[in-house]
Amino acid sequence: MNYQDTVSWMFQQLPMYQNKGNSAFKKDSSNTLKLSEQLGEPHKQFKSIHVGGTNGKGSTSHMLASILQEAGYKVGLYTSPHLKDFRERIRINGKVVSKQFVIGFIKRNKAFLDSNSLSFFEMTVGMAFDYFAKQKVDIAVIEVGLGGRLDSTNIIMPELSVITNIGYDHMQMLGNTLEEIAFEKAGIIKQSIPVVIGETQTETKAIFKAKAADSNSEIYFADQLIKHTLESDLKGLYQIHNIKTVLQSVEVLRDSRFIISETQLKKGLLNVVKNTGLQGRWQVLQKQPKIICDTAHNREGLTYVMQQLQSEKFDKLHIVFGVVNDKNLDSIIPLLPKKAKYYFCKPDVQRGLDAIKLREVFANVGLFGKSYRSVNDALYNAKLNAEKDDLIYIGGSTFVVAEII
Repeated sequence: MNYQDTVSWMFQQLPMYQNKGNSAFKKDSSNTLKLSEQLGEPHKQFKSIHVGGTNGKGSTSHMLASILQEAGYKVGLYTSPHLKDFRERIRINGKVVSKQFVIGFIKRNKAFLDSNSLSFFEMTVGMAFDYFAKQKVDIAVIEVGLGGRLDSTNIIMPELSVITNIGYDHMQMLGNTLEEIAFEKAGIIKQSIPVVIGETQTETKAIFKAKAADSNSEIYFADQLIKHTLESDLKGLYQIHNIKTVLQSVEVLRDSRFIISETQLKKGLLNVVKNTGLQGRWQVLQKQPKIICDTAHNREGLTYVMQQLQSEKFDKLHIVFGVVNDKNLDSIIPLLPKKAKYYFCKPDVQRGLDAIKLREVFANVGLFGKSYRSVNDALYNAKLNAEKDDLIYIGGSTFVVAEII
């Protein structure tokens, strides 16, 4: 199989949460442990940082990787989902894994993957860990896929655990209350391993403190300890929280004998996109008319994005919007501006919500626009209608952003 055949096999033959939703979610890490044993336990051959949370874990992971790169370390970075190419999930010092490695990994292990019915996510985690071990990274930043306690990435024993925040997302799998969700996220706290919590929340603080106490782990609440911030090339009001989380994390890493100077810290924050290739976070695609996209897709993330959107200067606002079919629309619709022209679309994944249905739901609450056959068709029409002093915002789902970047 060539690269495209290999990736197509991974997508088509095995369940993948990003496409199928709840039916693809496995509350069990036994398959990942089996694969790891098959591969020679690569996750034990490199140091790591484990990053979980509801919002901001991707940005936080990329910031940490960028800073460690500037400090001279060889840094692996595992994140999900990807926007354009599967290989975005697995990087070393910003460079994506080679097509040859992806092909070779599947070819070498296909019989095992087939016979054990591994999921897309399980095999991808195994591939990342195998790659990082073979490439002898100094440290890898590992982003949790979903939840934490039973996530496939949770077989690692990191130098540091990071939990950005807790919000209402993936409730079908993680629970209906912040306390239940926090319990699942807290599962990445390991015995005697320090943990940084990005945002202190009344509903979840006690859960994290109890888990840390049970694990004999030092716990740090970044928003209470870090009183300053630094500039980053990742723009957006919500990045302030992520930067504070990163600053506290760097302090803990320094205590663990990682050498990171203030200059390297500042350069790392200012060069996240350059060093890691991160896209889709308050990304300005065009100036006249101004076009901005952002991958925020739940209530907590969209709250900050909509606040920032309203602070922009423009004549008219055009919003290209699409979601997946298990999205709780009641939680996000109140955040969206009524004084905007909407262009409803369906992201090109199995879970995408039909654009006509989305338009009807929005019309019932006074948000009006037209539905379009695709994300790119919606954006094309938004561009046709927008004057040079207007603003076009594209969002609602990671998959919507992926189609236009």
